[in-house]
Amino acid sequence: MNLQFIHDTKGNTTGVFIPIEEWQILKAKYADLQIDEIENNSELSSWQKEIIDVRLNDYYKNPNDVGDFSKLLDDIEKGI
Repeated sequence: MNLQFIHDTKGNTTGVFIPIEEWQILKAKYADLQIDEIENNSELSSWQKEIIDVRLNDYYKNPNDVGDFSKLLDDIEKGI
């Protein structure tokens, strides 16, 4: 099997890439595992859609009341 390992910036293994041909073989061999594929579950659930609607409505009501994402990440890293 020709697997490719995915690593984060610290060198920790965070995932595995399986070539599609080998994935199809695994799915056929282990059909009873009921593997959920992303392409079959691309639809958001109703609760996810509701959260998005609430957040978008908040934004549309106050478009100037937003933060800078880069600054937020910097503050998180600094522990502010």
